[in-house]
Amino acid sequence: MEGNLEKEARKGTTTIGLVCKDGIVLVADRRVSAGYFIASKKIKKIYKITTNVAVTTAGMVSDAQLVIKLIQAELRLKKIRTGKEPSVKESVNLLAAILYSNIRRPSMLPSIVGMLLGGKDEEGFHLFEIGPDGSITEADDFISNGSGSPLAYGVLEAMYQKNMSLQEAIKLATKAINSAIQRDMPTGDGIDIVTITEKGVEILPTKQIERVIQ
Repeated sequence: MEGNLEKEARKGTTTIGLVCKDGIVLVADRRVSAGYFIASKKIKKIYKITTNVAVTTAGMVSDAQLVIKLIQAELRLKKIRTGKEPSVKESVNLLAAILYSNIRRPSMLPSIVGMLLGGKDEEGFHLFEIGPDGSITEADDFISNGSGSPLAYGVLEAMYQKNMSLQEAIKLATKAINSAIQRDMPTGDGIDIVTITEKGVEILPTKQIERVIQ
């Protein structure tokens, strides 16, 4: 069952997370496919869920959008109750619990969503992969999800270096996802880039992304 869930969550996208000396870089493509049909070329796959935490999504779009709304609301409530920003580990554990609950709820159409979560708190910068079954894996270098991830991993394994600068990490993540775009049919139609630094979560504007790609 778990193998089938992972296989389903890997369909139709490429998302990447990189750890660098200045923080975390998250990158995702914009294409949504339904079999061999391209359903959308402008879908959002990276979401800011707090001022210091962002996630990428892979899997069923409707489930991903619902889970994002739930986690954003839960973390806002937690901040109101405690008077402080939730830590990254609190955020990832809560998100994993939501995915765990969703996949085990009886349904004709089970919820299948895999995510990468990057964030900053008092302990530093963190990068996690959350499986559609609620499993949590922490990465101290890089991680990729989606159907194009094997292609992205080839570039990341060959070129990643510890203590890369933020700009170097952005360029490498862009290179890796472009490798997937070239060979993985469900991946494409541009990319989005989000950085998590001491300033918090920042969404790179389209013009800046275009300069990186060139």
